[in-house]
Amino acid sequence: MLDDKQLTKHWNNTARKYLLGRKIIRVEYMTQEDLDDLYWYKRPVAFKLDSGLWCYPSQDDEGNDGGALFMNNKERCLPVL
Repeated sequence: MLDDKQLTKHWNNTARKYLLGRKIIRVEYMTQEDLDDLYWYKRPVAFKLDSGLWCYPSQDDEGNDGGALFMNNKERCLPVL
C-alpha cells in the first residue's frame, strides 16, 4: 500500500506522462452518445491532445471540489487526491 507521498508522486508522474508538453488540438462538448455510454446526464466540455488522448472532467460546474480528469487510455483517470 502506498503512503500519501508515494501516491502523490505516482499520480504526478502519471499526469506528466500524458499531459506535459502536449498541445490541445480539439475542444467540444461531449455528445449524447458519449453521455449514454457513461450513464451521465450533463455534457461537459472535452479536449483532445496531439497524442490522440481525449480528456474530460467529472465534477459539477459549481466548483465545489477538485474533479477527477478522465482519459481514453488504459489509466482512464487521474483521480483527485
